[in-house]
Amino acid sequence: MSEPSIAQLEAKIDRLVEASARLKAENEMLREREARLARERSQLLEKNERARTKIENMITRLKALAPES
Repeated sequence: MSEPSIAQLEAKIDRLVEASARLKAENEMLREREARLARERSQLLEKNERARTKIENMITRLKALAPES
């Protein structure tokens, strides 16, 4: 089996560099997406908490309006 030529090694290195750059860009994109989703999750949790509080307040008011049995 013959040894790879310099040109073949350079081509392999070039492909590895390109793959590394693609993976780095993809990783950055995924990190940004993760951060965006974390912010969205936090906002949804806050919104859910506000809705829960409003509903609990409404239930309390309704119970106060209902005649006692």
